[in-house]
Amino acid sequence: MPGLDTYLQGWRPEPLAETDAPSSEPSRALAAVLETAAPADDLPPLWHWVHFLTWPQHGELGADGHPAHGHFLPPIPDRRRMFAGGRLTATAPLRLGAPAERTTSLADVVVKQGRSGEMAFVTTRAEYRQDGELRFVEEQDYVYRSGESSTKSPNTSRPTELPTSDAPWQQPFTGDPVRLFRFSALTANSHRIHYDEPYTREVESYPGLVVHGPILVLLMTELARHRAPDRRVTGVDYRLRRPVFAGDPVLVTGSPAGDMAVRTAPDEVMATAQVTFG
Repeated sequence: MPGLDTYLQGWRPEPLAETDAPSSEPSRALAAVLETAAPADDLPPLWHWVHFLTWPQHGELGADGHPAHGHFLPPIPDRRRMFAGGRLTATAPLRLGAPAERTTSLADVVVKQGRSGEMAFVTTRAEYRQDGELRFVEEQDYVYRSGESSTKSPNTSRPTELPTSDAPWQQPFTGDPVRLFRFSALTANSHRIHYDEPYTREVESYPGLVVHGPILVLLMTELARHRAPDRRVTGVDYRLRRPVFAGDPVLVTGSPAGDMAVRTAPDEVMATAQVTFG
């Protein structure tokens, strides 16, 4: 099989401009899923993930439920995607109800050799504007491979209790299928690993439904935001290290310095974030 570089030669999608006027309803729905208060005027950090959504026609989806084609989806055969992390730098939040524009561009694409084969690292950069002013910039990192990873196992051992921590900020969390289903609907995410357990085990070789990476990032960011209510979040740099599965108890930890993490017992770090306060 040709290397991934062969398929990515000349792949340089043009920037994509989109508009939205963030309404309050998606944010109220997200607040219900996260069990927190809904915003009245301004979107909290990363809550724009329930806005600027794209809903492909049903026939445009692949066997995994993910779009078969997309503006920033690399032309790799038997493509498998993992959301690896990202960065947000904000000067001001988006206001609910006001027209906003997002301009997304391809920031980088690099092929690397990993333990389980070649991987393509794709980074997109999105600029969000409102009233003609740049409000924040977000970069997202995705890892793509051709074919399934040989390192997965549906029989992977699972945590059964919370880890211990001396972090000053702590919040336990356990994802369940209903919460995952609601978050998928809110974010237009139809990937079957989040709601179809037979598919997840038999095709993707995961031991259970996968908790969305963005849920883990929101849990860390929200913990920081609520524990430091007098400080404005101006940046988030997050990394998703290992998948969390429905039913796995996790502990979200953090500190006033903005060092956030999602942990499982006995002491596995599943995700990290560095939150910056202004």
